[in-house]
Amino acid sequence: MSTTSDTTELAELPDDIVLAFAPLHKAAFGAALGLTTGALVFVVTAFATLRSGFPDLMYLLANYFPGYTVSLVGALIGFVWASFAFFVAGWFFAFCRNFSVAASIWVARTTHELAATR
Repeated sequence: MSTTSDTTELAELPDDIVLAFAPLHKAAFGAALGLTTGALVFVVTAFATLRSGFPDLMYLLANYFPGYTVSLVGALIGFVWASFAFFVAGWFFAFCRNFSVAASIWVARTTHELAATR
């Protein structure tokens, strides 16, 4: 298949459809998810540290993030761990989404081509 026919086929599709099936940028999605979640963990931990009665659920993060405590230093450690963990999760989600969309398009295109040649 040539790229000229691919661009011709894409020109015929509405912009909304082309945008819906566009691949996600894995690093950008991972960075956005990681930094947002890291900032959330930092803010919640800092708020819990400054407030006298903080929820016991904050201590559960120490099970997932080594070195995490409910303190300002723990807030920084939680930020780093959450950023890293959710960057990897976001990157993997974007990879799986891109792969499944590409596989679906390939199956649909192959089925259509087989039906057209019969």
